[in-house]
Amino acid sequence: MFGIGMPEMILILAVALIVLGPKKLPDLAKSLGRALREFKKATSELKESIDVDNELTDVKKTFDEMNNDIREAVDVNIDLDDKAQKISASSNDKKSKEEPEEEEDRGPLKNEEK
Repeated sequence: MFGIGMPEMILILAVALIVLGPKKLPDLAKSLGRALREFKKATSELKESIDVDNELTDVKKTFDEMNNDIREAVDVNIDLDDKAQKISASSNDKKSKEEPEEEEDRGPLKNEEK
C-alpha cells in the first residue's frame, strides 16, 4: 500500500501512539477507516457514473446511426419518386404534343355555345 512496507508501517504506528496516546489512537483509526470507506464509495460512484455515461454515449451513437440510415433510405425513395414524376411528366408532355385533345361532346348545347 503506497510503497510502504511493514517496518515503515510499524514505525508510523509507534510515532502515532507516542504523539496521540493510547486513548485517542482507536478513535483516529475509526476516523481513518470511515474516511477510506467514504473515499472508496465516492470513487465507485464516480466509476459507475462514468460507465453510465459511456453506455449512454453508445446508445446515442446507435440511434444516430439508425437516424442516418433512415434518412439515406428516405432520400433514395424521394430521389426515385422525383425521377418517376419527371419521367411521367415528360411522357405526358409527349402524349399531349402527339395527340391533340378532342373536344368533349356536350350534347345539344355544343352548337349553341359557339
